[in-house]
Amino acid sequence: MQIRSLSKLLVDLKDSFGEQDTISIDFILKALHERSFGIMLLIFAMPAAIPLPGLGINLIIAAPLLFLTAQQALGRDSIWFPQKMRDKSISSERFERMLNAALPIIRRIELLVKPRLGFVTQGVFSYLIGFCGLIMALSVCVPLPLTNTVPSAGIALMAIGVIMRDGLAVIVGALLGLLWVAMLGYVLIFIGTEGLDTIKEAIKSFA
Repeated sequence: MQIRSLSKLLVDLKDSFGEQDTISIDFILKALHERSFGIMLLIFAMPAAIPLPGLGINLIIAAPLLFLTAQQALGRDSIWFPQKMRDKSISSERFERMLNAALPIIRRIELLVKPRLGFVTQGVFSYLIGFCGLIMALSVCVPLPLTNTVPSAGIALMAIGVIMRDGLAVIVGALLGLLWVAMLGYVLIFIGTEGLDTIKEAIKSFA
């Protein structure tokens, strides 16, 4: 069976709006079926990957990623949201504008991403993808400026890989994020909080 590209998936989603004035989260999740995890992670990870020089909002941007990757790590096939959250809606016109703005970027990404090593995106590997994503999301909470970028980019790349059944993209995203986490862990274990202060000053010097 041919895998729908991400852009085709979003165009089909847009076409499914029909004459509705508002689109609920419940409608979006049902329309995306099993690919809702990848789409929702991408939606939250891409803004989270924008460099943030200030502190204090790391936990806020990490919260949706933690919520989604934890469920993925537990092996859920579909996203659980409280019913009140599922009932929340957005103007279909506004959502359509968002999709139209994202489509040109996504189509450029699709030049590099294609179905390959599909087994890495399914089955038992789904647990590993969720676990890796959860570790990366936890590292976003580290109170350092600009440190949200690398792990969030890793999660976004893994999400794209899952959506497009591109195992290579998943592997690259996992390596990118986990190497960053390993570096932070090494600094904390062998150097201590002074090492984090050094990283903070180094980041600030490039900011």
